[in-house]
Amino acid sequence: MSSWLGGLGSGLGQSLGQVGGSLASLTGQISNFTKDMLMEGTEDVPADLLNSGREDNEATHSVLRSENERLKKLYTDLEEKHEASELQIKQQSSSYRSQLQQKEEEINHLKARQIALQDELLRLQSTAQSVHPGSGRVPAATASPSLSYGISHHVSAFHEDDMDFGDVISSQQEINRLSNEVSRLKSELGHWRHIAEVQGTQSSDQTEICKLQNIIKELKQNRSQEIDDHQHEMSVLQNAHQQKLTEISRRHREELSDYEERIEELENLLQQGGSGVTVTDHSKMYDMQNTIQILQTEKVESTKKIEELEDKIKEIYKRLSSAEHEREVWKREQERLEVEKRQLTEQCERLKLECSTSQPLAWGQRDVVTEEERTLPQSSSAAEVLRLQQALTDAENEIMRLSSLNQDNSLAEDNQKLQMCVQILEKEKSLLSQEKEELQMSLSKLSNEYEVIKSTATRDIDLFSQVRDLKLNLEVKEQELNRSIHENEVLTAELEELDRQNQEATKHVILIKDQLSKQQSEGDSVIKKLKEDLDDGKQRIHQLEDDKMNIIKELDMQKEKLTHSERALSDLQLTKQKLEDKVEDLVDQLSKSEKNNFNIQKENCELREHIRQNEEELSTVRSELTQSQSQDSNSSLKDDFLKERETEVRTLKQNLSEVEQLNEHLKQVAFDLRTENEKLVVACEDVRNQLEESIAGNNQVSLERTAMLETLKCEKAQLETELCGAEKRLLEEAKKYKQTIEELSSARSLTTSALQLEHERLVQLSQEKDSEIAELKKSIEQMDTDHQQMKESLLSSLEEQKQLTQLISEKEICIVKLKEKSSELQGELDKCAQTLRKNETLRQTIEEKDRSLGAMKEENNHLQEELERIREQQSRAVPMPEPRALDSTTELESELSRLHIIKDHLEEEIKHHQKMIEDQNQNKLQLLQSLQEQKKEMDEFRYQHEQMNITHTQLFLEKDEEIKNLQKTIEQIKTQLHEERRDIPTENSDIFQETKVQSLTIENESEKHDLSKAETERLVKGIKERELEIKLLNEKNISLTKQIDQLSKDEVGKLTQIIQQKDLEIQALHARISSASCSQDVVYLQQQLHAYAMEREKVMVVLNEKTRENSQLKTEYHKMIDIISAKEAALIKLQDENKKMSTRFENSGQDMFKETIQNLSRIIREKDIEIDALSQKCQTLLTVLQTSGTGSEVGGVNSNQFEELLQERDKLKQQVKKMEEWKQQVMTTVQNMQHESAQLQEELQQLQAQVLVDSDNSSKLQVDYTGLIQSYERNETKLKNFGQELAQVQHSIGQLCNTKDLLLGKLDIMSPQLSPGSSLTAQSAEPLKAGRSAGSHETPQLLQQEVDDLRRSLQEKDATIRTLQENNHRLSESVAASSEVGRREHEQTDSEVKQLKEKQEVLQNLLKEKDLLIKAKSDQLRSSNENFTNKVNENELLRQAVTNLKERILILEMDISKLKGENEKIVETSRGKETEYQALQETNMKFSMMLREKEFECHSMREKALAFEQLLKEKEQGKAGELNQLLNAVKSMQEKTVTFQQERDQVMLALKQKQMENTTLQNEVQHLRDKESRLNQELQRLRDHLLESEDSHTREALAAEDREAKLRKKVTVLEEKLVSSSNAMENASHQASVQVESLQEQLNVISKQRDETALQLSVSQEQVKQYALSLANLQMVLEHFQQEEKAMYSAELEKQNQLLAEWKKKAETLEGKVLSLQERLDEANAALDSASRLTEQLDLKEEQIEELKKQNELHQEMLDDAQKKLMNLVSSTEGKVDKVLMRNLFIGHFHTPKNQRHEVLRLMGSILGVKREEMEQLFAEDQGGVTRWMSGWLGGGSKSVPSTPLRPSQQSVFNSSFSELFVKFLETESHPSVPPPKLSVHDLKPLDSPGRRKVDTSIPGSSKDVAEPRAGRRTDLSPFLAPRSAAVPLINPAGHGLGGPGHLLLRPVSDVLPTFTPLPVSSDNSAGVVLKDLLKQ
Repeated sequence: MSSWLGGLGSGLGQSLGQVGGSLASLTGQISNFTKDMLMEGTEDVPADLLNSGREDNEATHSVLRSENERLKKLYTDLEEKHEASELQIKQQSSSYRSQLQQKEEEINHLKARQIALQDELLRLQSTAQSVHPGSGRVPAATASPSLSYGISHHVSAFHEDDMDFGDVISSQQEINRLSNEVSRLKSELGHWRHIAEVQGTQSSDQTEICKLQNIIKELKQNRSQEIDDHQHEMSVLQNAHQQKLTEISRRHREELSDYEERIEELENLLQQGGSGVTVTDHSKMYDMQNTIQILQTEKVESTKKIEELEDKIKEIYKRLSSAEHEREVWKREQERLEVEKRQLTEQCERLKLECSTSQPLAWGQRDVVTEEERTLPQSSSAAEVLRLQQALTDAENEIMRLSSLNQDNSLAEDNQKLQMCVQILEKEKSLLSQEKEELQMSLSKLSNEYEVIKSTATRDIDLFSQVRDLKLNLEVKEQELNRSIHENEVLTAELEELDRQNQEATKHVILIKDQLSKQQSEGDSVIKKLKEDLDDGKQRIHQLEDDKMNIIKELDMQKEKLTHSERALSDLQLTKQKLEDKVEDLVDQLSKSEKNNFNIQKENCELREHIRQNEEELSTVRSELTQSQSQDSNSSLKDDFLKERETEVRTLKQNLSEVEQLNEHLKQVAFDLRTENEKLVVACEDVRNQLEESIAGNNQVSLERTAMLETLKCEKAQLETELCGAEKRLLEEAKKYKQTIEELSSARSLTTSALQLEHERLVQLSQEKDSEIAELKKSIEQMDTDHQQMKESLLSSLEEQKQLTQLISEKEICIVKLKEKSSELQGELDKCAQTLRKNETLRQTIEEKDRSLGAMKEENNHLQEELERIREQQSRAVPMPEPRALDSTTELESELSRLHIIKDHLEEEIKHHQKMIEDQNQNKLQLLQSLQEQKKEMDEFRYQHEQMNITHTQLFLEKDEEIKNLQKTIEQIKTQLHEERRDIPTENSDIFQETKVQSLTIENESEKHDLSKAETERLVKGIKERELEIKLLNEKNISLTKQIDQLSKDEVGKLTQIIQQKDLEIQALHARISSASCSQDVVYLQQQLHAYAMEREKVMVVLNEKTRENSQLKTEYHKMIDIISAKEAALIKLQDENKKMSTRFENSGQDMFKETIQNLSRIIREKDIEIDALSQKCQTLLTVLQTSGTGSEVGGVNSNQFEELLQERDKLKQQVKKMEEWKQQVMTTVQNMQHESAQLQEELQQLQAQVLVDSDNSSKLQVDYTGLIQSYERNETKLKNFGQELAQVQHSIGQLCNTKDLLLGKLDIMSPQLSPGSSLTAQSAEPLKAGRSAGSHETPQLLQQEVDDLRRSLQEKDATIRTLQENNHRLSESVAASSEVGRREHEQTDSEVKQLKEKQEVLQNLLKEKDLLIKAKSDQLRSSNENFTNKVNENELLRQAVTNLKERILILEMDISKLKGENEKIVETSRGKETEYQALQETNMKFSMMLREKEFECHSMREKALAFEQLLKEKEQGKAGELNQLLNAVKSMQEKTVTFQQERDQVMLALKQKQMENTTLQNEVQHLRDKESRLNQELQRLRDHLLESEDSHTREALAAEDREAKLRKKVTVLEEKLVSSSNAMENASHQASVQVESLQEQLNVISKQRDETALQLSVSQEQVKQYALSLANLQMVLEHFQQEEKAMYSAELEKQNQLLAEWKKKAETLEGKVLSLQERLDEANAALDSASRLTEQLDLKEEQIEELKKQNELHQEMLDDAQKKLMNLVSSTEGKVDKVLMRNLFIGHFHTPKNQRHEVLRLMGSILGVKREEMEQLFAEDQGGVTRWMSGWLGGGSKSVPSTPLRPSQQSVFNSSFSELFVKFLETESHPSVPPPKLSVHDLKPLDSPGRRKVDTSIPGSSKDVAEPRAGRRTDLSPFLAPRSAAVPLINPAGHGLGGPGHLLLRPVSDVLPTFTPLPVSSDNSAGVVLKDLLKQ
């Protein structure tokens, strides 16, 4: 199952990974698209590009939509598949479990049948052996142990006839184990039943949930389909509307072309006509022209109205698009609500499981959940529905206006369609509002029901928990009851078996005595052998223990060696890692240098390109200069521009030269680095070789270790085998003893039949043998007690041995576990090593950061140097460039601040890494400590193991003593048996003995059990203690692993937090950028265009100034960098010197302390030596005084004393020399200290001066920073001024446009006097101009402009058509009157018309040129607008930069507060150092006190020496001269020592003073370091600020340059265009004035020609009518044709769309199928794996079943053979007569007196089943005598034999003899009424079936049928047959249940075989008791 689920999970993971990949690709496409759009927004975009961009956007949008829908479908499919797979898994698992249970039950049934067959076999064999053919009585020799079934029936299966008590014990253990397994299986069955019930409820719930989910999915699909349909309808309507517009435009164009052709024809006709003119014609022409003008004005108004309507339609479309967008938003919200719905469904499922009682409530909850799922997404769309309603109302109003204004057919159709759409939308709106109200109602209901369900669920959960607890308690109680019942049944069965055994034992004790005497001698010899073996084993164990101790010592030695080798390895690894770090650093440096080279080369290329561009620009500027020499106003500006360009070129050349120098320098550095790298590679190879050697050595050591461990294991295995052998020998001997006892018991069981025969004799002899019975009772009781003691002692010894073996195995398991733990600890050590490696990598990063710090410091020095240079330049230069210097200083300040911040961050990181390293070191130490503790615990375990071995040896000794005691008891029993061999016990004595023996055995058993329990409790306690220790070790290991995990997790967590913070910052920046780019709507841009236009020119001026300032700042920046680098170098040197000084100072202080302590210790040693020397002196003087009594040897003694004194003087001189040398050393040290203090003071002064300089620098930088802020504010004010100037420029441009419009208006006024054609063209030009002027204000809406232009052209053409039609009508009226005059004037009008056409063309060309100019101006305006948007973005960026700086200032303040806290901590540490210093001073004082005490002792010793010398002087005055001299020398030496001591004290005082001075100097140095750190922080901050400001300046400058160039180009182009346009306008006005004069002259001529044209008009009217008819016909045909084409196209489009949709659906379904097939494949693979496992298990079970079946078949064959043998035996023994029965019947009848013979006969009749009435008849017919009675008794047939009917021969029974009648009786008894049953395996019951507990109710049919007649017959048998049936009971006794006797072989036959019921007499009763019962009846 686990593998199958794993496969399913992997499949799901793959599918989700694909989905995630597609989503990632989508997000990537979206990001790329946004980037491209932003990039396009910065450039000048023409209309075509915008159209293409919009189309691309729409295409990508459609693709994204389709992909989104596909992914949604995929997701739903995956969810459905997942649920289906879970259901399948549950069903399959339940089916497999049920199959497994069935197989296990079959195996159990087969095992039970096998055991039953074995029992039957054993019983049949015993019966076959007991019945011997050919003998009238069963012999004792051939009797098998069938009668002693309770003891030995199970052993024959294993050892044939060998009986063992050990086997009985093992069988009892097996019984206990099987009973435990049965109970366990029952508990498992209950558990699985409970699971099945729960799964049944769950499956029902799950099916309901699946149904609900399917309904929800169907509803969602329907909703999505409806939305798609609506969208499709909207798109179709839009397409239809666009198609109609295109058709109308096309028709209008065609009509225009037709009308133009007609006009041309009419003109031709007019030219052919005459030239008659009258005054009336003039007036008519004037009227016509007036009407034409009125119609044109009306046309213009109608076009305006149509435009307004079209604008409103566009707004409607916009609102519809916004509604679609809101619908998409609503879809997203719906998805979110679906997720919430899933969570609710999960909660519902939990509630269902817990609240099975409250099902109706759960049903209500499900309904409510489904309603909520429907309501939630729809309620979220309520606001959107309101918006749609508003949009629809607006659309309706506008459509009404359109319908009122437009009367064309096309517009009417559009309006109708729009009205239809509106009606559909209104219907949808009403439906949505109804659904909304319903959903609100359902929501309120749901909330109420949900609260109710929650309350009920909590109550139900509490009730469930209580019910579960009660159920669990009930189950526990029931289990305890079952156990108690089972134990009671077992106890009763055992008691009955013991009763039987005692009965049989008392009968046959006599036969055991001879066999015991023989076996005792054998036992003694065996015991001796065992003792010898035990002694040998003990010696071997001692030897092995010694060897073990030696091996352990060797192991410890090897461990120490290993630790040494590991340390060496670790050192080598550290060195290797250091070298690798160096190599990596060098490689990094090389890569950096190469990158720098590459970057420099790139910059060079870029600079060259830039130079080329500059040169090109210069050339263009020069050409422009040559062109614009006439324009004097612009010349000065261009000269300035050229000069600026030249200065820029010079600066760029300087930069190039500097870059080349840097290149060369970098190449040299790279070469040096390569050489160092090669050296390091060589070093690395050497280190690797050393490592390999060390690893080889370690491998050898580990191999030796493994060899030692293997030898130890082998020795251990040998010891264990020897122990096992000894135990086996003991068990075998115990088995032999038990076999002998069991043989005796079997022999005694055979004599029961003989005892039955002798029962009557014993009854007669009972009066004589009463005294003997009492003595025999006592002896038998003693024997029984001894026998049971033997049994129990053997059992206890066996149990103890087993417990010992179990303990040994448990100890071995513990040792294995400890080894595993040690391996785990080694793994943890490896993890620690990995963490150390990580720490080393962190150290490397820290070192790199230190290097970067050094580089930053160098840059700081360069900046300082540049600052100094700038100051010098400021002092020299004119006061003009001061603000620039201020700017540079502010930039430097910002750089310094940035550098300070970086330094602070780096220091914090270094501290953090140091803390991490310290924590890891501590963890390492803790791990080492834990390892040591575990080693100690291992040693303790070994010690305990040795103690356990010792206790085992003691237990063996105790067992030996017990065996000896048992031998003694056996000898006693033998002696008693020899004495009592001839005595025979009676039956009554047996009964009395049984009770006493039982009581004694119970007492002995209780005592033995108490002993064994005490021993087992001790062992259990020891095991528990061991387990507790193991648990503690496990807990320690777990805590260590947790600590290690926490360390790694803390590090990882910190890093992840940092990364998350960075990601959040990046996301925030992206959001700002996207919001800034996306939020600029078109309307907002239109509002702000004017404001930005005002700022443009100001920005131009500012950009010029900025470029100049930028070039100057660049030069100043390079100078500053040099200055700061120099300053940084100086700072680094100072810091290094400070560090060196501090280290020297500390080292010198420590050395001084060490030297003082060493000197003090030396002085103390020397003083001790002096004291020893003086004590020796005193002793010698004492000896001299003592020996002075002997005067004979005075001379020799004095000479010796002189020699000793001389030696002492030499010693004292040497000591004085040493003291002088020490004094000189102290003086030199003091002088050195003075020199060092002077140097330190000088360094302190220097540092103070540097601190002052740095503080001055920081203050200056702050001032510069404030200046920069002020300059920034000025720049902002300048920008505002520029905006105002831009507004003025735009105003001037607007004025120019107005003048242009006025000129165009004048031209238009001139044009109406021309022909209708010219007026048409002029009128068509006006709306175009108006549209273009409007287009200039609506630059972003290019697409809408195109649509507007098309509509305007349509409207213009409609108006021209109308005017032409009216003109035609008027002309047709006038032509009828003036046709004759027209003919004459036709020729003149043709020429004039041609001239007018030519003039019209000229005017049209002029208009086209003006339009081009207007377009160019509009493009320029667009570009300027874009530039201003860029400026706005840049201003926003600057504002953001200001806010960032403010945030950084706050962060710096926080850092300052942190630094203050750290300073306080440092002050506390300094106080701690001072306390340590005070402690050292106190130790020095103690040493000085010790010195003074020693000096006092010296003085005392000297005084003693003086006293002794005075004594010597008094005794030896003769030779006192020399002694006096010596004493004087000694005194002088003492005086010198005193002076030396005084000098030493002075030196000590001077040392203390120097130490105090050193402490003060250290404090000052610390203060200076703190100041240095602060100044460095400020430097970093200023540097950061400088870098940021510089970057911003450079960016602004570059952008400004680009914009300046673009704007200049545009300005020049505009100026040129303005000049050309002004010239063209002047020429046009001149031409127009000339044309007006010529036109006035021509009008007179045209009036003459009008009469001629009238005649021509009459002709042309008729032609026009014809043409109109033909045109109408053609238009009808065209319309039909177009409609058909439309229908065709629409049909084809729909077909293609349907095909596409079908293909898409097919593709999606195929994809879904592929995914589902893949998932099914994975599931099938997993299911196959699980099925293969289950099939393997099933195969194993089936193999077991087949084996058991084979065994059953074998047992059945054996049974058949045994039944055949039984049948043969029965047939052979049918005709034999039992003499004992004959004798008993006969004697019993005749012994009774005659008066009581009737009672005896009644008894016999009641036994034989004769009724009372028949008996009374027989007594009444007493004349017949004995023969009649005997015939009636013997031949009458018992009622227990229904199968033998009365024969006719039985009627003549009076004549037959008694013997014949008895023989017939026996024959009828011996014949079986029913044939013997053939037993089948299926009829037998398993052992564990519940029916076994019932005696007769559950017996199968075959056995029950047999049992009933047999029972009926056996109840009527005689009482003399009772003893045989009592020996072997074939029915379950009354007290037995299922588990009566524990073992199968001890169970009665009726449970396994069909019951052949014996007498209903209990086994305890004898024949006398039976007779008494019968008499009572």
